Amino acid sequence: MGVIITNYWLCSSAGVAPPPMNPMAPHTYQGQPSRPAYGTSLTGPPPSGPPPTMKPTPPPTGPPVANATPPPPKADGKCSVNIIKHLGLILVHFFIFQPPGGPGPAQLSPSLAAMSLQSSTPEALRVVNLLQERNLLPPTPIPAPTPCLTQDLQKLNCSPEVFRCTLTSIPQTQSLLNKAKMPLGLLLHPFKDLSQLPVVTSSTIVRCRSCRTYINPFVSFLDQRRWKCNLCYRVNDVPEEFMYNPVSRSYGEPHKRPEVQNATIEFIAPSEYMLRPPQPAVYLFVLDVSHNAVETGYLNVFCQSLLDNINSLPGDSRTKVGFITFDSTIHFYNLQEGLSQPQMLIVSDIEDIFLPTPDSLLVNLNECKELVQDLLKSLPNLFEKTMETQSALGSALQAAFKLLSPTGGRMSVFQTQLPNLGVGALQSREDPNQRASAKDIQHLAPATDFYKKLALDCSGQQVAVDLFLLSAQYCDLASLGCISRYSAGSVYYYPSYHHQHNPAQVERFQKDLKRYLTRKIGFEAVMRIRCTKGLSIHTFHGNFFVRSTDLLSLPNVNPDAGFAVQMSIEENLDDMQIVSFQAALLYTSSKGERRIRVHTLCLPVVNSLSDIFAGADVQAITGLLACMAVDRSVTASLSDARDAMTNAAIDSLMSYRQSVLTVQQPGLLAPACLRLFPLYILALLKQKGFRTGTSTRLDDRVFAMLQLKYQPLAYAILMVHPALYRVDDLTDEGALNINERTIPQPRLLQLSVEKLSREGAFLMDAGTVMYLWIGRNCHPNFLTQVLGVPSYAAVPDNLYLLPELDTAESQRTRAFIGWLRDQRPFFPSLHIIRDESQLKASFMQNMIEDRTESALSYYEFLLHLQQQISK
Repeated sequence: MGVIITNYWLCSSAGVAPPPMNPMAPHTYQGQPSRPAYGTSLTGPPPSGPPPTMKPTPPPTGPPVANATPPPPKADGKCSVNIIKHLGLILVHFFIFQPPGGPGPAQLSPSLAAMSLQSSTPEALRVVNLLQERNLLPPTPIPAPTPCLTQDLQKLNCSPEVFRCTLTSIPQTQSLLNKAKMPLGLLLHPFKDLSQLPVVTSSTIVRCRSCRTYINPFVSFLDQRRWKCNLCYRVNDVPEEFMYNPVSRSYGEPHKRPEVQNATIEFIAPSEYMLRPPQPAVYLFVLDVSHNAVETGYLNVFCQSLLDNINSLPGDSRTKVGFITFDSTIHFYNLQEGLSQPQMLIVSDIEDIFLPTPDSLLVNLNECKELVQDLLKSLPNLFEKTMETQSALGSALQAAFKLLSPTGGRMSVFQTQLPNLGVGALQSREDPNQRASAKDIQHLAPATDFYKKLALDCSGQQVAVDLFLLSAQYCDLASLGCISRYSAGSVYYYPSYHHQHNPAQVERFQKDLKRYLTRKIGFEAVMRIRCTKGLSIHTFHGNFFVRSTDLLSLPNVNPDAGFAVQMSIEENLDDMQIVSFQAALLYTSSKGERRIRVHTLCLPVVNSLSDIFAGADVQAITGLLACMAVDRSVTASLSDARDAMTNAAIDSLMSYRQSVLTVQQPGLLAPACLRLFPLYILALLKQKGFRTGTSTRLDDRVFAMLQLKYQPLAYAILMVHPALYRVDDLTDEGALNINERTIPQPRLLQLSVEKLSREGAFLMDAGTVMYLWIGRNCHPNFLTQVLGVPSYAAVPDNLYLLPELDTAESQRTRAFIGWLRDQRPFFPSLHIIRDESQLKASFMQNMIEDRTESALSYYEFLLHLQQQISK
């Protein structure tokens, strides 16, 4: 086999007890009064039971309702509003004209505070009667709203892809926020891959002496020698070194330094930012080799993928790797330099786990690469005849924790069944008969705290655990997922994975693995979010451990992880025109450099409800509500979470109707910026994580919830409200040209069967999966030129790859799908389906606007909202 096997039968007490568990900290601030998770939208009892079933009523006809926005008040400041039609959307740009020599970016004129956004009814506040305007979905993806700031400030502001707020105009007081009935929070993608990132090497990193904010574009310089912090308003001295600008090589212009010109910047940190020498990149792979695992065939794909990418693992000359395999026993691999072949060491006493040769199980990759490659080539054959059906995952994780504790690093765990032996053993909690239950769903919380406790121990030793779950059976992801959630890892899930029966999942696993093994990584990281005095953060969402009230412990940070935080207004922001938020991420790069990535966002403060509504970011609000609903499902119940989401839509539209509109009129009225809010809420109610009455496997449901908490907003939104395109008539009109490839840009369609046609082909992009639905009477040209088949009947059943044909239609279709895939870090599999396909049901379940046996249509849902609002 090429591997020497040594059995350890004896029980050994050589293992050291793990350090005491970190005291459990919930994901909320200490010392904060407990508030209902959904702000004030839940102060009254939620309407009991599901919305009543209603017969669909045809939409009313007649002239559109007159615009009912109050007459614009006169603004003190001179504000010119440019309304520019762009890609079918109307963008409103505000420019504040200031006299020459007027205040700089960080010192706004008082007139800005008095300037109401309503001075000429911006597009965001146009009144929309949702019951009459049915085609609300814009033809192209929705951009994030632009905050109403002066041009000087806005051009310096942080990109919404990295830092986004649910309200782009911050209410002056908590009572004003309560009245608006919308959640206030931030959504972050802090370690996102960026095409441009200014990196500063400096022995002095300039920070506020009081609140430790990093100097940023929104501070103000009182003169060349003093700057005022934009978070706590302390006046600080400008250090001598900061007077020199390394970019322009000039002296005496500190306000032109890169730190003050870029809202996203990275510092190479000096030694005072290190508690210990920066750790090396350490990668430990923990592999299930039970009979079930071998049957799936995943081991071959994993070993081949690691062989292909072994030279691309992020790291330097210090990089270490190690391997543990497990079934009912734990197998270690001695890869010490000088051995002629890898040596397998078996520990069968899983109750008292120990490391047989502690010094040779994690080895320097450069020095022992040949042994590592030998092991990867022989591992799949080593277990191909195994009859071991048991899984001692808990003991394998304990062994891996012991191995990684001295250095920290990344643990990658591959599991294919419910762990059923030793510590952390689990029993099946799923009743298949309850999958379609309309009642509350049980077992969304973990069955044991073993995995959470171990994750907290891992976090304390700078170890993150990533879980790859490849299984056809129930694995209790609600319990297993804790190992990643609290150690800042990620969960990858491949239901019904099989190397022969499910080739689309195999392709997805291969592509995901390549990204996972080669993407950048930060080790021993911490992140802190600061905000202007008066604002406070009270709840965090994502995968991490809250180490102190506002410090997130991230043993690993990866470029695909998103986070969210909820905020409240503790002190009135009366005398402020703007507020700022700053996220600082301190990490060790895979090359052993200590770095700090800083993002700063600036937003205006407003004192009228109409201005708050005008600045609402409907996608960010939906993303934050989804995180809050996941928490509510686990801590209270799924029905509670569903009621709370419906109430969020009812409450905000009721507030708008009662407090912003001056002319009352019939219909369900929303400001244009929130016109998609009821649609997104309905989409959440029908999403795999929250739906009821539709058969949903428990692990599928839990994974959907994990995704909503962890995925950056851009990807999460597609998982909530997929994109639908017609693709049998793609043209070059309006196409993008990227790297000499022409990318067609078809219109977005509403998610309703009404939009499908038997004569067409339609692509649905649901984030992690894509469906290409072929109509029964699809044009023969598309079938031959794109699918390479002579007729509809000839479309194969499990087609998941588009053939590379040398036709214009084939190139356009593949270019469009490739472009969609390139915009995300994971690989969505493609399923080409006909009316007879098994997956047709999954495709149809995403038709959010249509009625199902267990859920309202979009129009019925609007009537339900209207009924509640007019009570």
